[in-house]
Amino acid sequence: MNRYAFYNTELGLIKIGYTNSAVFAISRVERIDAPDQPSELSGQVYEEIREYLAGKRQSFDFGYELQGTEFQMSVWRALAGIPYGQTRTYRQIAEASGSPRACRAVGMACNKNPLMIVIPCHRVVGSDGSLTGYAGGLELKKHLLELERRVTESANETAGGPVFSGI
Repeated sequence: MNRYAFYNTELGLIKIGYTNSAVFAISRVERIDAPDQPSELSGQVYEEIREYLAGKRQSFDFGYELQGTEFQMSVWRALAGIPYGQTRTYRQIAEASGSPRACRAVGMACNKNPLMIVIPCHRVVGSDGSLTGYAGGLELKKHLLELERRVTESANETAGGPVFSGI
């Protein structure tokens, strides 16, 4: 049975959709639009998102289930492979998903991404590096990329390695 829980974050109100075993949706919402049924799983998701937003987490440990077309699933798998603090172009994601000419379709699949932040469509940029399209809005995309850049730069400086040079 599908259940939903709502949590306030620095991004605003988020809605977490889940079953007994896995998360199937994370999105920003304007208001509570379903019965609020928090659980241990939704609480774990909330804590992991808070840690991510605080720069203390770069990946997520909870289980999730995705449902979409074969193409959407291939795009979401390619997105999940983008390392924290890095970006890829729509063309690179199209190529990685096996459809090198499907750049616009990649954008549409990104727009249908059910797991905001976890499936990192915010890491996809235009071919010239510009910030284009994001279901959460370009300001949020910029915020998330800047967060990851700061965390990556700080980690590189602490380790004495090269400073991450670009989004």
